[in-house]
Order: sequence, then C-alpha cells, then structure tokens
Amino acid sequence: MMISKREFLLRAQLEDETLEAWIQEEWLVPGESAGEIAFSDADVARVRLIRDLKSDIGVNDEGVGVILNLVDQIHGLRKVLTELLQSPRGNA
Repeated sequence: MMISKREFLLRAQLEDETLEAWIQEEWLVPGESAGEIAFSDADVARVRLIRDLKSDIGVNDEGVGVILNLVDQIHGLRKVLTELLQSPRGNA
C-alpha cells in the first residue's frame, strides 16, 4: 500500500528538508500514485534504519550509502533465490 508524502513524513517522523536530501542521495526512492510521489511501509522502515545508522551507530553519510546499497543487494539476491527455488528446475 502506498502512502502520501504528508502521511509518510508523519509516520517516519521526518522533516521535509531531510526527506528531500535523502531522496537526492537516493537513500529513498519514492514511487508514484495519482501523479504524486508516494511511499510504502518499507520506506518507513528504511528511514528507521537510516536514523539508527546515523544516530545510534554513528555511521557517516558515505557509510550510510554503502550500507543501504548492500542491503538492497541482499534483498535482490533473496528475491532471485526465492524465484529459483520456486521454479520447476529449482525443486529438482
């Protein structure tokens, strides 16, 4: 389910300026719904991860970008693995 930018900012407890900066860094990549940018629950979780990395762990901006890239790769590999395991050849 996609949520509006306003709802996203409320749920994520994020300032608009911060959101714009994180979109520019491509830490968040919003979707689109009815011609407006929109976000998912996964994006809210991603904000929490970014906040934890920066505030709680002390990761700098460059490190956050690297970590998010690695997380995205892991999710992509999990998807590919799931597809392989569900294919007829994967069950042989």
